Amino acid sequence: MEPFITHTGMVAPLDRVNVDTDQIIPKQYLKTIHRTGLKEGLFADWKIRPDGTPDPEFFMNQSRFQEATVLLTRDNFGCGSSREHAPWALLDYGIRSILAPSFADIFYNNCFQNGILPVTLKTEEIQQLFDALVSQGTLQATIDLSNQTVATPTGLLFHFTIDPFRKNCLIEGLDGIGLTLKREAAITAYEQRRKSEAPWLFRDLLAPHK
Repeated sequence: MEPFITHTGMVAPLDRVNVDTDQIIPKQYLKTIHRTGLKEGLFADWKIRPDGTPDPEFFMNQSRFQEATVLLTRDNFGCGSSREHAPWALLDYGIRSILAPSFADIFYNNCFQNGILPVTLKTEEIQQLFDALVSQGTLQATIDLSNQTVATPTGLLFHFTIDPFRKNCLIEGLDGIGLTLKREAAITAYEQRRKSEAPWLFRDLLAPHK
């Protein structure tokens, strides 16, 4: 997993509340277990109109947001089902951080397991970012995880809170597997010790008995 320490990127606006995971990536795109290629399904029902043409009002179809890596949105982002394909699709598109007043719990946890930093800011702070983006046409933001700040070139500066354990895992680029592998030496030593203490536990059950 790619570490997250400090990230500066273009901000994309998604001015909607209660965005659920089926809207982030509709069910027809869930046939794969691979984490790549899912950006094609990202917000598929919103970026394409019923007649099959791109919706010019949606941020993904606007050239000024093509390189966006920070998503700015509203309350309860990521609600609905627990599908991990939702953060996979966002990451595949290039999103490294999401700024919102609140997140659905399971989606919030899944973001950390995939190298995305979900930042919870006050509602009025989110509104200030939306206002700055509208007035300027584009907006860049720097998310500093070490200092727990979100800053813009226009002078906005907000602080956010985060669980210390999750913060450390992102800075080190550790998901659940990575955390386990940090204990690989201890795990190997334990397995070797148990093989000598209880060899019958490690017998090949498919091997013929003697």
